[in-house]
Amino acid sequence: MLEILDVPSAHNGGLILAESLWAAGLNTRAVRALLANGELVRIRRGVYALGDTWRSAESDDHYRLFVRATVVTAEEPLLLSHHSAAALHNLPIIGPWPKVVHAINNDTAGGSSARFTTSHRSVVEPEPVTINGCAATTLTRTLIDVAATSSFLVGVTMMDHALRVEQERGQRERRQGSLSAPVLSKDDLYAELAMVHPRRGGPKVRRVIDFANPLAANPGESLSRVRMAELGFEIPELQVCFVVQGREYWVDFFWRGVRKIGEFDGKIKYTRGAILGDRHPGDVVVVEKNRENLLRPEVASFDRWDWDTAYSPRLFYEFMIQHDVPRA
Repeated sequence: MLEILDVPSAHNGGLILAESLWAAGLNTRAVRALLANGELVRIRRGVYALGDTWRSAESDDHYRLFVRATVVTAEEPLLLSHHSAAALHNLPIIGPWPKVVHAINNDTAGGSSARFTTSHRSVVEPEPVTINGCAATTLTRTLIDVAATSSFLVGVTMMDHALRVEQERGQRERRQGSLSAPVLSKDDLYAELAMVHPRRGGPKVRRVIDFANPLAANPGESLSRVRMAELGFEIPELQVCFVVQGREYWVDFFWRGVRKIGEFDGKIKYTRGAILGDRHPGDVVVVEKNRENLLRPEVASFDRWDWDTAYSPRLFYEFMIQHDVPRA
């Protein structure tokens, strides 16, 4: 049975439309049986995914599949925006993705909602781009819309990531001798904000742009910086290089005035295959410990914190105070 489903799934980027099931010779009873035994998962009415595909995916992928499923079943074309466009642009989020799809629609009242979609009006007509067959707002416009309507944390996390990825792309393409597109910069974001001029949230967007930093290497570092700002601690330098025994070592945070190194020690460092490669988690822990031992004599102190500490304002405040992090 799974062999029948693999073909339409492969052609639709993981989505299986109901008509593909009927064309494959399945009837309603067979589909119900596949749903019951977990071989098939319904994303929304008329759109499915293979159970193994769904279970092995993360929440980001679940939301992207839901967004695409909503697009292919919509009665009218959708111009994805806000969090939905952000998901297609592969921007990270701290916290849950929404349970609806966001789209620009000037024919409806701003913020109006249907069962699966929330429509937004826009004074400035967005320039669409196509991602995985879906029309979405540009990366720059998406970052402005999210920053205007979301928390400071969500806005900063996405903007940090976008600026970093764009800088890395620019560096990579310049080494190869050609630049496919201009690299996103803060100037681009300020210009987009001035053009869009959101009815609400404009000052918050400017604050997000001011604070965003492409040197934040991952969402955990963005979260840590936001917590520092919220709780009144000095924002450290990011990605500072130390040369020890002829080798370069880069640290997440450095408070130069007190010679303190800070590291966000997310479990992702030791568990995700993309980061581990062929190395065992235990080997990575040993490497990190050896690195720390080399760096400690170079500074006054070296402190680490994890996701749970950074996510909780109370725990993070207590940690910063206990470890004598300077106040702003």
